[in-house]
Amino acid sequence: MNTNQKLRTFDLIREAVLPEYRDRVDEYLSLYEEALHNQNTRTADIHASAHQLRGYLRGLNTTRVLGMADWEELDRRITESWL
Repeated sequence: MNTNQKLRTFDLIREAVLPEYRDRVDEYLSLYEEALHNQNTRTADIHASAHQLRGYLRGLNTTRVLGMADWEELDRRITESWL
């Protein structure tokens, strides 16, 4: 997956979250985005951040802030991009 597709993953997450939660979720996503796109981050740290992001999205799905179909697609994209 190229850099534009990786960046698009975060846009897709933001779009998939229910509107009333987007600002709150965006604060967390910004931290993950920075960690996963930092060129100086060690591979092990990137993998750890990707696993944490997957867990965060799973939690959003569990609380119905993010739909199941969206979660499955986003989880696949994260796995292909950073794991």
